[in-house]
Amino acid sequence: MTTFEDLGLCDELLDAVEDEGYTEPTPVQAQTIPAALDGRDVLGVAQTGTGKTAAFTLPILQHLSAERIKGWRPIRALILSPTRELAAQIGDRIKVYGGRLGLRHKVIFGGVGQRPQVDALRRGVDILVATPGRLLDLEEQGHVDFRDVEHFVLDEADRMLDMGFVHDIKRVIRMMPHKRQNLLFSATMPAAVDDIVAEMLHRPVTVDVSPEEVTTDRIKQHVFFVKKADKRRLLIQLIHEEGIRRAIVFTRTKHGANRLAGQLEKEDIDAEAIHGNKSQTARTKALKDFKQGRVDVLVATDIASRGIDVDDISHVFNYDLPNEPEVYVHRIGRTARAGREGVAYSFCDDSESGYLVGIQRLLGEDIPVIEDHEFHFPAAVPKPGQKPSRGKPFSGKKGGGRGGGQRRHSFSDRGNDRGGHRRDSGGRGGGGGQRGGGYRGGGGGQRGGGGRGGGYRGGGGGQRSAGQRGGGGRKRRSNNSKQRRQ
Repeated sequence: MTTFEDLGLCDELLDAVEDEGYTEPTPVQAQTIPAALDGRDVLGVAQTGTGKTAAFTLPILQHLSAERIKGWRPIRALILSPTRELAAQIGDRIKVYGGRLGLRHKVIFGGVGQRPQVDALRRGVDILVATPGRLLDLEEQGHVDFRDVEHFVLDEADRMLDMGFVHDIKRVIRMMPHKRQNLLFSATMPAAVDDIVAEMLHRPVTVDVSPEEVTTDRIKQHVFFVKKADKRRLLIQLIHEEGIRRAIVFTRTKHGANRLAGQLEKEDIDAEAIHGNKSQTARTKALKDFKQGRVDVLVATDIASRGIDVDDISHVFNYDLPNEPEVYVHRIGRTARAGREGVAYSFCDDSESGYLVGIQRLLGEDIPVIEDHEFHFPAAVPKPGQKPSRGKPFSGKKGGGRGGGQRRHSFSDRGNDRGGHRRDSGGRGGGGGQRGGGYRGGGGGQRGGGGRGGGYRGGGGGQRSAGQRGGGGRKRRSNNSKQRRQ
């Protein structure tokens, strides 16, 4: 049996993990930490709940503590995260593990005032944990310098790209020194992640924790076939009958999360919704109340749930089945942590049977069906030979470019990190467009009804339409620059 002592960690870090009650490393930790301590690049294929945060933070802390910096401290480690919650969780772990090392770290993200973040950067930090939007905002203002970065971590790479951060990631990579250590973690490996791997990693050590092992180990999975209109009543019945006190319910949309949380409250079930349209203060409070047991049920969208680090979640409900099988793996991985067992209940209506086929194909087995309930709906059962589907539940209006709602807005909370406007109303095409109406938007251009035109990067015609950077030429700041996220 491998122990943390066997991995080569220093005494201060060994004391920290012991204080946290860790007795032996998880598979991803046992494989990642020695490679990272040796300075190798690492490609980790692992989902949430596998211990990957400790796998990359522990070796980075050890590397940085070996070289003490006197005076002002430059950013030597950069950790990029897709969501505020996940960034905050990583920051918490750095504080716990590195408390004895005398290193400074800061977490920065949008949705809150930037002044405390800027003040911390001016004082100097060794480790910066950030979401892409706020990071680049502060870099453009001259508050972030990448020239001394020695260690770079890209966490949840697949979700990062799904949220539309691919160009931001590549931009950050280009601004860092060529010689550095890179660690990339992703639950899945779509083609877009392969492209980033090829650009970012040099002869990496690959650590692969397969989803099948994670999802089928200690989680009891069941599916209920039910009419869409009966899902709420079935959920309430199960919560009451089983006395459920710690559960996450996943919905497809932010509006659906709000509505369902309110309906549960009316049935004497303490519930809170968490999604990208909530303020950072409200999201933090909801998570705190959930962790401390003041809220029994957290109703969440997929993006907002990233970073929820609660060990004793007993149940996960797929109120709306995800249209991507890999997302199912992420969801149910919220339960059965720290050696516990968990339950995953999925509600499947007649419009979601193709999603269920895809999920079961990924798992390599059928999910047991529970029929003994008053809401059983046989018409929702997949037909013999039915093919899996990855349909998009919602689409924007068709338009130019890559329009027609190519990018789902149901899973995109990026706008709240980049200025409050979602990527909807036509994906990358007309009528509002990908970044339309936000602080980079207005006017009409490459990326749909505003592209990057009319905002602080140009005027009128969009970034690459009617002139390379739109009307005003090079990075001309208009009066709209004051609209950037503060």
